[in-house]
Amino acid sequence: MGNVLQKTQETEVEVQQAQQSEESLEFTCEICVEPMHSNRKFKNSGLCCHPFCLDCIAKYIEVKLEGIAISGSIECPGVRCKHPLDPISCRPIISKQLFVKWCDHLCDSVILRFERCYCPYQDCSVLILNECKEKAKKIKCFNCKKDFCFHCKIPWHAGYRCTESGRLRDRNDVLVGELIEEKRWTRCYNCGHSVERVSGCRDINCKCGVRFCHQCGGRYHLGPCKHKCCGDALCILFILAILAVFCFFLYHQIASLSPPRHI
Repeated sequence: MGNVLQKTQETEVEVQQAQQSEESLEFTCEICVEPMHSNRKFKNSGLCCHPFCLDCIAKYIEVKLEGIAISGSIECPGVRCKHPLDPISCRPIISKQLFVKWCDHLCDSVILRFERCYCPYQDCSVLILNECKEKAKKIKCFNCKKDFCFHCKIPWHAGYRCTESGRLRDRNDVLVGELIEEKRWTRCYNCGHSVERVSGCRDINCKCGVRFCHQCGGRYHLGPCKHKCCGDALCILFILAILAVFCFFLYHQIASLSPPRHI
């Protein structure tokens, strides 16, 4: 009888310990302020560990995604917490439609960081991003493999500058432009005459009387091209020669003005 009573008392102690253990696993949600079991606690993939229940986090995400402007990421609702909610951790507690909508916002937030345009060909029209820091111009579409001008957002205007691309009228203009590009000719910005450079300096004297840079087609200025495309050794030697002659004459001019020295 004594042994039975002792076992009963031990069982009661074990039950009390189990109940205390279960109570210690409970937490209070900081949003709904309701006591919850630990299996209802949201885990943000190790980013932060604020006590929020799964239902409140799911509702919080739904409200955030209903907003018109969203940067893509959703911050933890914890006070002064700047950690984002992990979409993968949130996937099991929200609907499929809500998760897809969130992913769309995340993609849009990435796309908005870059220059972008759509392929101008009607049978393609895929989105193209300029992920390089440099200003894009001639682009080959990764989908249809056709060339187009990223700046003008039209099919590639071979042989024509972007400022002239709007003048293209028919197939003949396109063919002439392709020939100009193939032969590496440059068109005068003043009269439109095409000039071929075989060798020598990039400073071109056109038959219409203007001077332009054969590399970029821009107006020529004394010295290196302001578009930073003139780097030929002949150009550099020519400029150095001009400076040397100028210094020589300046020296003799100063010497002639100086009074003669008497010994």
